[in-house]
Amino acid sequence: MKTSKNLWIVVAVIVCVVIALLFSGSLQGSQNTYELRPNLSIPEYKSDTVRVVDAYERLMDRYMDLTGSHLSTVGMDLRNVVTRLDSIDHRLTELDKRLARIEQALGVDTESDLVGKGLKSKADRPDNARRTLQ
Repeated sequence: MKTSKNLWIVVAVIVCVVIALLFSGSLQGSQNTYELRPNLSIPEYKSDTVRVVDAYERLMDRYMDLTGSHLSTVGMDLRNVVTRLDSIDHRLTELDKRLARIEQALGVDTESDLVGKGLKSKADRPDNARRTLQ
């Protein structure tokens, strides 16, 4: 019995050790590995010519932007001038119509007859005066 008892103790110890080993492996977990990929970039070497060309391109971009903004300002000013000229044209047309009505009411000659002559109505002309006297 003593051998059988020792055998059972040895088997129990071996089972306990095996269980302890299984649990210790699962408690520790798997080993994590981390992969690092550094993104280091070394700027390319630029010659003096490349730097000059890059600076010229930046300068031209700025010049084009400035020119575009000035052109838009000129366009807005031009629209304002055209609007004002249209308004003046409309007023002159109205004034021309009004003057034509006044000339018609007063009996004043047309422009072609008045060129180089004083402004006289048809009644004030000497040939009309002769007709009225006869």
